[in-house]
Amino acid sequence: MSTTLYRARALDVPSGPLGGAVLRADEDLALLVADGVITRRGPWTEVSRAPEASDAVVQDLRAGLLLPGFVDTHVHFPQVRAIGGLGRPLLQWLETCALPEEARMAEPAYAAAVAEELLAGLAAAGTTTALVFGAHFSDAVETLFTAAERSGLRITAGLVVGDRNLRADLHTDPATAYEEGLALAQRWHGRGRLRYAVTPRFSFATTDEMLASCAALVDAAPGVRFTSHLNENVREVAAVAELFPQAGDYLDTYDRHGLLTPRSVLAHNVHPTDAELARLAASGTSVAHCPTSNASLGSGLFPMRRHVEVGVEVALGSDVGGGTGFCLLKEGLQAYFAQQLLGAAGLPLTAADVLHLATAAGARALGLAEVGHLSEGMAFDAVLLQPPTGTTLEAVLRHAHDADDALAKIFALGTPGDIASVWVGGEMVNRHTATPTTPMVPLTTLS
Repeated sequence: MSTTLYRARALDVPSGPLGGAVLRADEDLALLVADGVITRRGPWTEVSRAPEASDAVVQDLRAGLLLPGFVDTHVHFPQVRAIGGLGRPLLQWLETCALPEEARMAEPAYAAAVAEELLAGLAAAGTTTALVFGAHFSDAVETLFTAAERSGLRITAGLVVGDRNLRADLHTDPATAYEEGLALAQRWHGRGRLRYAVTPRFSFATTDEMLASCAALVDAAPGVRFTSHLNENVREVAAVAELFPQAGDYLDTYDRHGLLTPRSVLAHNVHPTDAELARLAASGTSVAHCPTSNASLGSGLFPMRRHVEVGVEVALGSDVGGGTGFCLLKEGLQAYFAQQLLGAAGLPLTAADVLHLATAAGARALGLAEVGHLSEGMAFDAVLLQPPTGTTLEAVLRHAHDADDALAKIFALGTPGDIASVWVGGEMVNRHTATPTTPMVPLTTLS
């Protein structure tokens, strides 16, 4: 891969914490990228004259705004075509919308088509990294990994397993789940940009024997991730309590099997107890906050302040198809709304906080130290946002008061149609041809 010198107007948030993230804004930034890694960052007038930049190919991106690639910490492979199943709570939505689609993953051609739709949707939305709930069929997960490798995206995924309370054609047994999961992990974990995640559907659909099998797989395949669901819906929480009378709470159904570690991500956690939050923080387990799904399914308003105050890591997930699309700009806006609606119990979010949730926080939750912001030593995973001339976003960006205001407008109005180019490790994985934009107001005069 050749060395490229990018000239850009860039926004990123290298560090948190949530509720106090600081936006880094550069009006004329130079990023020298060699073999997909940012080797030097600084003012254009300085870096462009450096000896190591003399032979670099120059790309001028200043017609748009450069952001880090987005990181989605919870998205479902089989549910792409189930998006938009409104008007149902979680368990009813699963039965009528999601699980029929999950069953169709047994059809190889169907699974292959959906895999391409998933990956194309992620790339078009500027998502460069995702933790993907796979399918209940090992062949479909194999298909997903094969397509993901071609796509160039950073994908962590795994075989979804359950042995009760699902359709019969989605059930498996603990021994088969272990054997099939181990074979997939051995073939795909650590291969290029791909990793494996042990993935029980949720405790409502698993027995203790199945969760023990998942724990055995985590031990047998070093470095794999773990993901599932937690405390999404009040009916689900009550049902899990009935199914696991010996467990102290929902989280304990995983904890008793040693499944809470810094390599674990649990989705939702809308209805946690204080004890569960303390244990999540102590174990280093992260939570994927999926705000449009929580709103669409009526699951509730996510208590972000309670998570952050005890030290639980929180990132964003689209939760397709319970969520309403792949775009983390939309998820970030909905996360902001949820905290506003909670009033004093909510955590007020700035635009910088929301960008942090969509980028660096997700990278940290997934244990990917090389992505999440645009600093030296990081992979060049980036999104060029360039709204077409005549759109509302293009107009309001030209009149933004400062860089923070510009970023707020991006989250308020941005869509995949405003994303011009997407890179992963310096390789372009998506390019959208749009009408060139009118240059936006200079960031340096604003920040």
